[in-house]
Amino acid sequence: MKSLVRQWSVACVFVLADANAVQAVDPTKGESLYEKCHACHAIKQQGVTLGPSLVGIFGRKAGSLEQFRYSPAMRRSSLVWDDATLDSFLTDPQALVPGNRMPFAGMSEKSDRDDLIAYLHKATEQ
Repeated sequence: MKSLVRQWSVACVFVLADANAVQAVDPTKGESLYEKCHACHAIKQQGVTLGPSLVGIFGRKAGSLEQFRYSPAMRRSSLVWDDATLDSFLTDPQALVPGNRMPFAGMSEKSDRDDLIAYLHKATEQ
C-alpha cells in the first residue's frame, strides 16, 4: 500500500508540473505586442508599408509578395510561414535568415511570441 501511495504521489507531481508548464496563448496580449510591428507591417489590407503586408501570411512562401522589394537573402530562403517558422524568425530574424533587412533584434520571451502569433492568425485571415 505504501508503494502505491508513493507512485500516486509521484504521478501527481508530474501532472501538476505539466499543467503549470502549459500556458494558454493570449491573442489580446498579442495585439498589444503587435504595436511594435504595425509601423512596418499591415495586417488588414495590402498596401505600401516599410515591410511586407502580413495579410495571408500563413502558408505563404517568404519573400514572395510581388509588390514588395525583399532582400536577396529573404527571396532565396525556402521558408514557408507557419507557427514554427514565425516563432524562429521572431526569436532572431538574422539567425534564421542571415542578411535579411528587417531591423528587429528579436523577441526573447516564448510566451510573447506565442501570443503574437495567435493574434496574427486572427488578424491576418483573408
